[in-house]
Amino acid sequence: MNNRLETFVKDNRKAFDIMEPSAGLWAKIEQELDTKKKKKPVKLYLWMSAAAAIVVVFGLVWLYAGRLQNKDLEIADVSASYAKKEVHFAGLITEKRDSLAIFASANPELYKKFTADLRKLDEDYERLKAELPTSPNQTFVVKAMVKNREIQLQLLKQQLLIINQVDDYKRVNQI
Repeated sequence: MNNRLETFVKDNRKAFDIMEPSAGLWAKIEQELDTKKKKKPVKLYLWMSAAAAIVVVFGLVWLYAGRLQNKDLEIADVSASYAKKEVHFAGLITEKRDSLAIFASANPELYKKFTADLRKLDEDYERLKAELPTSPNQTFVVKAMVKNREIQLQLLKQQLLIINQVDDYKRVNQI
């Protein structure tokens, strides 16, 4: 079959040469090829720029939405009555800690032990506060936070009572 095609082409070679396209046609085709080559990088650059912009926008939206979800949820957002108790306990705790700090110079070792206990309770409170926004039972967590403050206050009262007893004992024995 290949032999027949070859012989046909050889026999009719002159007929094929007559039907040659003009030189202007080839120039026009080359010009169009050049313009298409120039347009491709621009289109590709445009598409890549658009894709990058979309990725950046979605990334920013994702970050912003994440920050909104992680916003600090306060006790008052869950329960106003527990918020009032927590504020009351927090104020008393601050007063008692200030009183305890006054006695720190007289009994530094005892003060270190007392502050270690309070630090542990503070860490528990901060852990509960961090759990609050994601907790399925936020009221339970709020109750635990208020109970933590109440325990801190009771502990401070006991510590102040112990320090007063130690000071009284020192005064009596010095006389």
